[in-house]
Amino acid sequence: MDITVVGAGYVGLVSAACFADFGHSVTCVDTDSTKVENLKIGTIPIFEPGLDDLVTRNISADRLRFTTNLKAAVKGASVIFIAVGTPSRRGDGHADLSYVYQAARDIAGTVEGYTIIVLKSTVPVGTGDEVESIIRSARPDLQFSVVSNPEFLREGAAIGDFKRPDRIVIGTEEERARDVMSEVYRPLFLNQSPIFFTERRTSELIKYASNAFLAVKITFINEIADLCELADANVQDVARGMGLDNRIGQKFLHAGPGYGGSCFPKDTAALVKTAQDYGGALRIVETAAAVNDQRKRAMARKVIAACGGSVKGKTIGLLGLTFKPNTDDMRDAPSIAIVQALLDAGATVNVTDPIGMAQAQGVISGVTFYPDAYTCADNASALVLVTEWDAYRALDFPRLRELMHLPILVDLRNVYRAAEIERHGFIYNSVGHKPSRPKSLLRAVS
Repeated sequence: MDITVVGAGYVGLVSAACFADFGHSVTCVDTDSTKVENLKIGTIPIFEPGLDDLVTRNISADRLRFTTNLKAAVKGASVIFIAVGTPSRRGDGHADLSYVYQAARDIAGTVEGYTIIVLKSTVPVGTGDEVESIIRSARPDLQFSVVSNPEFLREGAAIGDFKRPDRIVIGTEEERARDVMSEVYRPLFLNQSPIFFTERRTSELIKYASNAFLAVKITFINEIADLCELADANVQDVARGMGLDNRIGQKFLHAGPGYGGSCFPKDTAALVKTAQDYGGALRIVETAAAVNDQRKRAMARKVIAACGGSVKGKTIGLLGLTFKPNTDDMRDAPSIAIVQALLDAGATVNVTDPIGMAQAQGVISGVTFYPDAYTCADNASALVLVTEWDAYRALDFPRLRELMHLPILVDLRNVYRAAEIERHGFIYNSVGHKPSRPKSLLRAVS
């Protein structure tokens, strides 16, 4: 099947490469000529494990092509996926749909014959209606269908998520469109991946509701972690005990410094704004977003407390800057607020990240970047584990003990166990456990 994907960003590029790997003939179109020329030679603009090999392999097989020529890209296409960005609109938090609507206008002016236009971008409920209206106004006689097909891709695991999904949600009330979309996803259907057909507006809302629920779940366990610290309980055991209940589940019950990235912050804001536009309210989502924003600076206060109540004049090392491992994405990463709060408190801040250094340099200033954990820890009064990269899961603590000015580890991802770290002479603080301050080391941090 001939497929066109409009937009070579994260979602568009992953989708195009995976569709091509299924055996479809895929053309990916983008307005950024430099990006397109780089993609033609297999140079990927984002870090996503396995994506470079997938793109290169399908370019070589002539199943995947890149172009800036929309008219040529949609000619003969049976299905056109709109996968352009929908960032938060400045000022009100609503999703900025200008790129989606422009793509619809461009498609309307070039498409020929019956075509299915699929909204792969994350869009508020009712966007499909507006896209249909735009195309209908421009081409009253055109035969087409507008379908919602939201993506559920996790950065760092996007290819696996696309090829082995929990579900494929398709929103359409038209039998003809349903048949074509079933053929698009036929390889996954044969692998028994569940395809869920529903109305278009319902499909649009499923995406936002899913991300908002996960954001609330993360925020909930983070607040339980705060209670565990006060009540001398273990948040990891609390989460495990909760997760064994099948009604709750174990995923997204990992206490930490708060959520970030490209999806949860903007999608919760957009969902709240959508509810307000319809005269409703989502108080739980509003509160979760507010609590999450406050939590990031609260993690800096945890570091300050671990250092005896002040970091003025002290060097603090941060391990990990991206919002999660296996991505270079710095959007709304907790590290940004943590760094700024530590700088405001008078600390000198050293930072490192296995992949995200180039992106971080564009959003974090006033710090010194180091190539690895050990150079970052040199002469530091505390080391803070912010992002749980594999490179930080088996640190050489005797070596760190020799390098550091004071032996303090603040583990914001609960990667280690207190007994293990204290055995190496460290003061260890984590999330959702009573702070550990061995008496033999109290003088060192006071």
